[in-house]
Amino acid sequence: MNSRERLLTVINGGIPDHVPVAPDTSNMIPAKMTGLPFWDLYLYQKIPIWLAYINCVKHFGFDSLMDGYVPINFDDIYMHPPEPFVTAIIDQTEERIITRTFKEANGKRFWSGYVSVYPRSDPPAHVKASLLGLPEEPGSFTILEGVTEWPKGAELLSYVKKELGDHGLVGITSGTSKLLNTEDDIYDYYEDPDRFVTLRDKMLEFFEKKLHRLMSLPDKPDFICTGGSGTLVHQSPEIFRELGLPIVKRITALCKEYGIPTHIHSCGPETLLVDICANETDLTIIDPLEIPPMGDVDLKELKRLYGHKLVLKGNIHTVDVMLNGTPDDVRNAAKKAIDDAAAGGRFILSTGDQCGRDTPHENLFALIETAQTYGRY
Repeated sequence: MNSRERLLTVINGGIPDHVPVAPDTSNMIPAKMTGLPFWDLYLYQKIPIWLAYINCVKHFGFDSLMDGYVPINFDDIYMHPPEPFVTAIIDQTEERIITRTFKEANGKRFWSGYVSVYPRSDPPAHVKASLLGLPEEPGSFTILEGVTEWPKGAELLSYVKKELGDHGLVGITSGTSKLLNTEDDIYDYYEDPDRFVTLRDKMLEFFEKKLHRLMSLPDKPDFICTGGSGTLVHQSPEIFRELGLPIVKRITALCKEYGIPTHIHSCGPETLLVDICANETDLTIIDPLEIPPMGDVDLKELKRLYGHKLVLKGNIHTVDVMLNGTPDDVRNAAKKAIDDAAAGGRFILSTGDQCGRDTPHENLFALIETAQTYGRY
């Protein structure tokens, strides 16, 4: 089987030639492999991060479940009316670039309260300008220029599917499992919960429209992503049930009608989330099923309880094993995960969230080789 066939077999409840293996190398490893400053990918788009990821997949030869890495949007479908923001560079050194956006109205500039920091060797961070001691308006700036233009919308999706080919499946985001993403969001929710209920309904309307558009395209996504990192970190289970779960239920139900799989990525504690999704939604795949201390998952127990309902994807420790362990440590952890969850199919060997930038390549190759040999059916 090729990677695409292997993943589709598992998603459809069948038994593949061996356990699929899809380590999460979403951002940092692909960016480092280009040899470029990270801002050339994230800011200037010389090689966008999604293309760097596809090149990484081909280099290592694993089974890619491309989880929403490609920003597929449509000009006539949006959450908020688009505004003419301008991006400016407000500070630049050999080690980082800081940008800030503004819009003009009535002859005045209105600057965002947030800035984007693009380090040379790390992914960007989006933070309040005040946290960096920056004034309300920059003293000087230059307008950002030189950003490479890439296809958009349906054209971009066709391009990405062609680039990935039989190396895996392309997932596009049209849903979410969380509405609270920051400390400010949590305070705002408790001050005015009704505002977030209204936002939930507006987001659901947006995601439904986007999903219907995606499913009308000649080149459709292979699956739909409807997760959110830290679903039960920024939200209590009660808040998730009020805000996130209605979106997950509706999107997964629509996707079931369309015959397209759905996927949730949610790092952090997930045992309760798996139970809810297995019993109250039509979800297909869930990851990364992290072990303590980052998560709370016992993979063997989840397989026993929910392996007949959900495709489980995970869950090798990204720091102790993948980053700091030896190839033998990786092999042993991979064998345990295969022993715990591979029986009967519906399992994809992966990592517990994204592998760190400096993860040794030999460890990734060891993970892949173990799935291809020890993970035979």
